[in-house]
Amino acid sequence: MTNETSTPVVITPLSASEEHTWAMLSHLSVLVNLFTGFLGPIVALIIYLLFKDRSRYVAYHSLQAFINQLVWWVGGGTIIGIAWAITGTLIFALVGICLLPLACLVSLMPIISVVQGVWGAVKTANGEDFRYWWIGDWTRSTLER
Repeated sequence: MTNETSTPVVITPLSASEEHTWAMLSHLSVLVNLFTGFLGPIVALIIYLLFKDRSRYVAYHSLQAFINQLVWWVGGGTIIGIAWAITGTLIFALVGICLLPLACLVSLMPIISVVQGVWGAVKTANGEDFRYWWIGDWTRSTLER
């Protein structure tokens, strides 16, 4: 019989420079959606899961980026699909022609997410705090629990 001793796992916190880099990358994960259509939130979630115990700053920004992308890409994609389905259905009644500008406008929703993500990346790369106006406070209160 052997007596094994286990060594405790030491979680080293990230340096300020590393925090800014990983926070920036979590916000820039929105650009992955431009090439894959849907993997950006997964990248932000992976960053969150990897660093949530090592940095509250990275945890906050990566969770914000994850939720923001879910809202704008998944929720926005659903709304865009519904808008175009209604427009396409009503095009024969000529009402759809009036709805075309609205459907085109709604189709720009993912661009808002990209702009916000790039803006968040620039802010966090410079060491500033960034908050998405829809979900920033909610995310912070969720992490503080």
